Amino acid sequence: MQQAFFEIEEQSRLTDSVYRMVLRGDTSGVRAPGQFVNIRIEGTFLRRPISVCDCEPDRLTLIYKVVGKGTAILKGLPVSSKLDILTGLGNGYDLTPAGNTPLLIGGGVGVPPLYLLCKRLIARGARPTVILGFNTASEIFYEKEFRSLGADVTVTTVDGSYGTKGFVTAAMDGIPCSYFYTCGPLPMLKSVYRGTTVSGQFSLEERMGCGFGACMGCTCHTNSGDKRVCREGPVFTKEDLPWED
Repeated sequence: MQQAFFEIEEQSRLTDSVYRMVLRGDTSGVRAPGQFVNIRIEGTFLRRPISVCDCEPDRLTLIYKVVGKGTAILKGLPVSSKLDILTGLGNGYDLTPAGNTPLLIGGGVGVPPLYLLCKRLIARGARPTVILGFNTASEIFYEKEFRSLGADVTVTTVDGSYGTKGFVTAAMDGIPCSYFYTCGPLPMLKSVYRGTTVSGQFSLEERMGCGFGACMGCTCHTNSGDKRVCREGPVFTKEDLPWED
């Protein structure tokens, strides 16, 4: 964990409720895709955890959905505002077992951390396939960005208004997959768990108090006992999770 001050370089709206924020500052604390940051927002008691979408030596890209007071304040901050941020939180994705044809599966605001993962996998010579799931066409974001990396991208919408109709699992059949990585809402993650025959990694989401393991508020049950999502997670392997039933 590292505390740093960042300056807002860009604020842009991707959908009606999803925003992209580009920050300039010291990103050396971010070691792996799938990690998150914790942002101090004036007027709120707890910091707000947001996963890292992209990371360069002096630039951090975050994508967040406005769901409450804290994120509403965040979207209203002008360019050049300064933010107090804890970086390098949590354990990110492990690229070692990816193989040549990893499958990346993201749902809604679970999409952003897969972008940096996709970049890193391609840099290692892998050929990732990406499935992005949304409820409807108006909620889609970052399809073009993933394609620009060179990934094979499929988009699903629950209502069929764009791409493949249905949930992400509707697009998984027949895709060659050496390993998988996924992030999204819990029902989606459990469907991916049941619908895959190879191993993979899941990024879980829980309400967090401190964000670095002190309060125990984000504890979840695993096959090796109770774990803190903010500290031992948010990424767990398929073998870690007790979702067989």
